[in-house]
Amino acid sequence: MSGAPTRKDFASSQDVRWCPGCGDYSILANIQKVMAELGVPRENVVFVSGIGCSSRFPYYMNTFGFHTIHGRAPAFASGIKLSRPELSVWVVTGDGDGLSIGGNHLLHAIRRNMDLQILLFNNRVYGLTKGQYSPTSRQGMRTKSSPQGSIDHPIEPIAFALGAGATFVARSIDVDGPHLQQTLHRAHAHKGTAFVEILQNCPVFNDKEWRELEDRTTRLEAALLLEDGQPLVFGAEGRRGIRIENGVPSVAELREGDDPVAAGVAVHRSGHESPSYAFALASLVRPRFPIPIGVIRAVEEPTYEAVLQDQIDAAIATRGPGDLSALLHSGDTWTVEE
Repeated sequence: MSGAPTRKDFASSQDVRWCPGCGDYSILANIQKVMAELGVPRENVVFVSGIGCSSRFPYYMNTFGFHTIHGRAPAFASGIKLSRPELSVWVVTGDGDGLSIGGNHLLHAIRRNMDLQILLFNNRVYGLTKGQYSPTSRQGMRTKSSPQGSIDHPIEPIAFALGAGATFVARSIDVDGPHLQQTLHRAHAHKGTAFVEILQNCPVFNDKEWRELEDRTTRLEAALLLEDGQPLVFGAEGRRGIRIENGVPSVAELREGDDPVAAGVAVHRSGHESPSYAFALASLVRPRFPIPIGVIRAVEEPTYEAVLQDQIDAAIATRGPGDLSALLHSGDTWTVEE
């Protein structure tokens, strides 16, 4: 590759096959653009996916990639990162693939804090298998598998990641390119597991699920844009704010000229050591509250692969380099003869 890389350098020759209008197209374009800006050679980038519409992603990236099995992308990605820690490893999953059959694998990948970027596309429906309700679908959603309405309580991906001990948690939207790109840059810069939920439209089976956030005319009321050091205000001219008292959020109505902080509106700080503030943000859902968009939590903790290498180095320092042949012939042995 000569000269500075561009988005085209990270686009593969494969025909992109998603339904017309799918939010995945926008996500793909923005990720390809960000890849060209990170300064990481293509041969040092790996995309790993499971099964689902979003999991076609590795085919469309001109990098290394693995299209693995349903829900198991975090396990494959963990093995890749531990064996080749210098690689930039990205996991692409969906709300079904990641939070249903893959929930256990996702939980353990997050809690170990490996230096992975996990992107969860959330359209609140199973798209590839034709429209069944997913773990994030709203109660009452009518589908082919729930004709009378789903009675399952939905999983909140952000709360799930926080509960697993995530050190970086963020949320963005498929159609907001600048914000999504900024979020991806921050996720890559984070040392540890970065979990990013991307709200994504499925025009065939769950169209306009996120219309309030995707439509610029309603986004002011429906979204709470997070910026470190700034008060949690939203609405026209920032005339509404979020108070958090004893861990419980509420909406504060602000008059013209009011100082939000003096009125008790919380100030965003993603670096809180305790996740309790982030959990309060994760509890904000429509229609009572706006949906937080941005980096919700970002703290530094030792990565799994760094701690593992420290253990290996310590073992070598005290016991010397390993000898596989000596290990195999140590202890009791048997000779098998005909």
